[in-house]
Amino acid sequence: MDVQEKGIAELQTAMTAGEIGALELTETYLARIAEIDRRGPTLNAVIELNPEAREIAAALDRERRERGARGPLHGIPVLVKDNIDTGDRMMTTAGSLALEGNVASEDAGVVVRLRSAGAVLLGKTNLSEWAYFRSTRGCSGWSSRGGQTRNPYALDRTPGGSSSGSGVAVAAGLCAGAVGTETDGSIVSPASFNGIVGIKPTVGLVGRSGIIPVAASQDTAGPMARTVADAAALLTAMAGPDRRDPVTRDAPQVDYTRFLDDGALRGARLGVARDCFGRHEGADAVIEAAVATMRELGAEIVDPIELGRDRMDDAPELELMLIEIKAGVDAYLAGHPRAAVRSLEEVVAFNRLHADRIMPFFGQELLERAVAQGAVDEATHREVRQACLRAARDEGIDRALREHRLDALVAPTKPPAWTIDPIDGDKRMGGCATPAAMAGYPHVTVPAGAVHGLPIGLSFFAGAYAEPRLIGLAYAFERAAQVRLRPRFSSTAH
Repeated sequence: MDVQEKGIAELQTAMTAGEIGALELTETYLARIAEIDRRGPTLNAVIELNPEAREIAAALDRERRERGARGPLHGIPVLVKDNIDTGDRMMTTAGSLALEGNVASEDAGVVVRLRSAGAVLLGKTNLSEWAYFRSTRGCSGWSSRGGQTRNPYALDRTPGGSSSGSGVAVAAGLCAGAVGTETDGSIVSPASFNGIVGIKPTVGLVGRSGIIPVAASQDTAGPMARTVADAAALLTAMAGPDRRDPVTRDAPQVDYTRFLDDGALRGARLGVARDCFGRHEGADAVIEAAVATMRELGAEIVDPIELGRDRMDDAPELELMLIEIKAGVDAYLAGHPRAAVRSLEEVVAFNRLHADRIMPFFGQELLERAVAQGAVDEATHREVRQACLRAARDEGIDRALREHRLDALVAPTKPPAWTIDPIDGDKRMGGCATPAAMAGYPHVTVPAGAVHGLPIGLSFFAGAYAEPRLIGLAYAFERAAQVRLRPRFSSTAH
């Protein structure tokens, strides 16, 4: 079977009909990883394969024969980002050599749910080291453990990050779907750069236990897939309460595939967030065409909408992350005795000792700043967090939705992927990830077109737990536009 573009429902139908089994499907993806990721274009998206993947798949085949399928993900091979614990023989390192040997004793909450749904854990994906929170001029998709991940549309272009390997693996057909994580842009950015769908859920919808953190106020895991339908199927399995993550206590458990509606754009009021435009004329043109398509499909377009990006850019988001990462990483490491380092301070010391391998291109000044500032009192933390929420929610998304009676806001997710430059780092040409990230609100990106063969994503975002509405809107656009390109593994853009 040619699995490169096969959807989850299509694969499930084939397994139900007995045309292929989970084991054969797993073998097919493993062969493709060997051919495309390890050799050939050498995408370097997969950092570690699960030595138990075949055994898991075979067991799921037996279960299907004896008791039937558990649901839409039964026997479906997925990859998870290498900052997400799996209670098996695989390591969880956030791409850092400092965490080599860190084998978790139990699954992350989101992995528990995926296994329960019958997914086959194929392996772990590479990422921007420490989820891109190491240096002010990092290079997306590079980690000291995994090396540089490459964009399958143009191998000299960035894959985006920090969920770099997850985005590339999905785009290249190395898995049926993948899990990424985001603090600010780390799901939607690589999804846009790699021509796939990414859903950054509302903070509190998907459990974060067993995930190496950056900032608990904004961190979340989310699905990455080739279609909105596949992403909705993954989110259905992933979402819900996590006993080790109190913020998910009231998380709704919804079948998000119910909202895959061809007519969802008819009558929808969409605001065009103009202060997220102007980074690249090519990307802007693609999104202008997408807006015209949505208008033709019956959407009521409110244009322009000013979100107040200047206020958001001035908000102390970086300070919030510096405050929260030290406490978060220290707490994570306290529960992982197999890790060689026991605190963020020890991580920084380890990196200095092994600078030739860990910091050949850029440093760790963000981690050093987090360690140096020491303990921060609750009042300061609360003040910083409230400033971020005021800019992103009260004066940003909430205000725009209320004043203009909008169902969602739309914008270009990112400009075209820039060239990989480990020495000078990423170009950071802007995007629209920050408003929903700081607010803790949902954000869906879907392919909208391309510039010189480089994908451009269209973003939909709105208020808390608006995933059903956003999924419907993205699905209706995707079905009408039909613009996703298969990657060609070109050496450069054309």
